[in-house]
Amino acid sequence: MPYHYDPADNLHGTYMVKTAAIYRMIGHTDFAQQVDEFIRSLCIGLWHSQPITEDQVLAINNIYSKNQKRPTYLYWELVTAASKYTGLKIPDFFRVLVITKRAAEALLVLFRYLLVKLSDPNLSVPSETEFISETTKTLEGIINSEDPLGFSELAVSSPAKKTEQRPEAPADKKEAPKEEQKEEAKPKENLDDLLKELDSLVGLAQIKKDVRSLINLIKVRKLREENGLAVPPLSLHMVFTGNPGTGKTTVARLLSRIYHSIGILSEGTLLEVDRSGLVAGYVGQTALKTKEAVEKAKGGILFVDEAYSLAPEGTGNDFGQEAISIILKSMEDMRNELVVIVAGYPEPMHRFISSNPGLESRFGKYFHFEDYNSAELMQIYKAMCEKNQYQNDEECLKFAEELFKDMYENRDENFGNARDVRNIFERAVANHSNRIAKLECPTREDLMTFRKEDIIGCKEDEAKAE
Repeated sequence: MPYHYDPADNLHGTYMVKTAAIYRMIGHTDFAQQVDEFIRSLCIGLWHSQPITEDQVLAINNIYSKNQKRPTYLYWELVTAASKYTGLKIPDFFRVLVITKRAAEALLVLFRYLLVKLSDPNLSVPSETEFISETTKTLEGIINSEDPLGFSELAVSSPAKKTEQRPEAPADKKEAPKEEQKEEAKPKENLDDLLKELDSLVGLAQIKKDVRSLINLIKVRKLREENGLAVPPLSLHMVFTGNPGTGKTTVARLLSRIYHSIGILSEGTLLEVDRSGLVAGYVGQTALKTKEAVEKAKGGILFVDEAYSLAPEGTGNDFGQEAISIILKSMEDMRNELVVIVAGYPEPMHRFISSNPGLESRFGKYFHFEDYNSAELMQIYKAMCEKNQYQNDEECLKFAEELFKDMYENRDENFGNARDVRNIFERAVANHSNRIAKLECPTREDLMTFRKEDIIGCKEDEAKAE
């Protein structure tokens, strides 16, 4: 009998309590994201030899520590991850924690508890039992090792050993000096292709107009520069405001590629962080963590999601202020190598920017992302179906239109826009799979077609899962 997800088990609550106890033991939460990612990779390893079910998707999306982002695996994403699983990889943080053996042992207990919890309750699946046993044995081996960090694997030359000198080659046969190996520059994408990609996004009419206007501004500025004309100062740092699921990260990623295409950024990459990626739990560590993030983003865009969490109201001495100071300094020192975009809900973002004169002076461009209307939600749903080779019968399409109309008209502060559509699509895939699995000889048409019964109740299922 495969694992069955039961909301009454409160998997997320139990996981939060257990990880919080371990972080208190360590004294900080610097490894929280890595712990969550490692545990989710263990779950994928546990399930990789068997068919993935909707219960496993629900389970893995509930494994995240306090203040960490909730994962958003879709059914086929988990299937793909399981199919690509290549074996256990021990992360560096676990080897470091072995130095404080008690914390590593507590983590091992948590790992084993979760693996047993998320496996067949009767332990009748040999691949799961073997995975749990082998994983436990490997991690115990590292905990009990005299060299958990693997220093013995490094080749260390003895200083006493003399190096045998090669005779100098004859003058006519001397080796030519080796040319310095330079990293190949990332090829630039065609601007017209990138703009077509922007135009293909559902909705976002004003954002598309603003992006084109910004590109024109940059182009003309470069032309004036080439013709020896004065160019006024230009800040490319931006504030993105809008509710979740409105396309902020997607547009930011596209902007990084556009800036690279027109020669503004050398790499055209995007590094997405939130408070947990910048702020540490004790003095001095926040500076190191933030500088590391800035350095990684160099040549591209640093995208800070829910940036207002760096300056929570009523906490003047919060470590987030240190992160803000370093980001502001980097924006000045690396003005030709870094673009910073801060993003989040509209009201908190306006409060955040106005709370610091340095922020107000450096962020002059605001892009507001409106909620998708019902027609746009339907467009997003159809695009997901088409991309994944699904189709809807007529009755299903009519029901979906009504569903998205109701979602939009009755939206509240928890409305997730495209994220809600994705969740509904994911549950429709699971319902469709359960229905098709009962057919003796399903046709290609059966395998591709959603019916009303597949999508009905999806919104209620989502609410229950939350």
